Amino acid sequence: MKQLLIVLSIVTLFQINVSAQKQPAYYLVATSQGTIADAKSSVITALQSSGFNVIGQYNPANSENLAVVCYTHPDLEKIALDFADRGALAAALKIGFKKEDNSVKISMINPMYLFYAYFVEGIDVHEKELLAISESAKTAMKKVGSNFTPFGGELSKKELQNYHYKIMMPYFEDAEELKEFDSFEAGLKTIRENLNSGKGDTKKVYELIYTDKKVAVFGVALLNTEEGEPKFLPIIGDENVAAMPYEIILQGKTASILPGKYRLAISWPNLSMGTFMKIMNTPGDIEDTMEELTE
Repeated sequence: MKQLLIVLSIVTLFQINVSAQKQPAYYLVATSQGTIADAKSSVITALQSSGFNVIGQYNPANSENLAVVCYTHPDLEKIALDFADRGALAAALKIGFKKEDNSVKISMINPMYLFYAYFVEGIDVHEKELLAISESAKTAMKKVGSNFTPFGGELSKKELQNYHYKIMMPYFEDAEELKEFDSFEAGLKTIRENLNSGKGDTKKVYELIYTDKKVAVFGVALLNTEEGEPKFLPIIGDENVAAMPYEIILQGKTASILPGKYRLAISWPNLSMGTFMKIMNTPGDIEDTMEELTE
């Protein structure tokens, strides 16, 4: 907490026209020698020693050459729950790993990129706190590497707050409703049981459960070889592996997801329409899989 307050003071002093700045989607933090296991161990230690909680990890597409570590912070969780329209989706941040030959690329999704995209209404109230959390995350990762090369595209706060890939494409608020349960408890039980059984070739990567708020978020590995990550990641590019896993959110009695035409596009902002057309069935496949988890 003390470290976060120090960062918050620095952010307050140096915050200059943040809204106009372009936010990169990702940072390449470092390229390390050795194994993914070694790289993950270094990252987890760095995060935990900086006050962050590691909530899950997995190998996207079941590939031994890809990995993701998911993490959060108590202050971020509290802020995320202030946003009624699926704000809890932004409570989970991610670090990506990609092995190439004898080295491992370590990347992170830029927290502010995610915050501006997902905290649409009322972000100004929490902006300085979110900037402090973002800076704390980057400071933690500087214990791992000092590269921090932006990649994957960049958008301004205004562009992220109103993001849609192309005309007639969905916005953040155009979520796909999957099912309305009889109660929050019934929905939680159903989704947990289905994930634990691996229904639809899925796997639970993490869960964030806030029973007092009746909100639950699940990070879901989509492992079907014909319709999931093994199919679409090689096409759209696994450099952006820190975008995974996909999420399902239960708020009150209603389970929903962000539509693939928004969620994939915001995570791959440099995606060309030609490449997007190669995965034209993927948004529907993801929705079908997530719907299975509610049945």
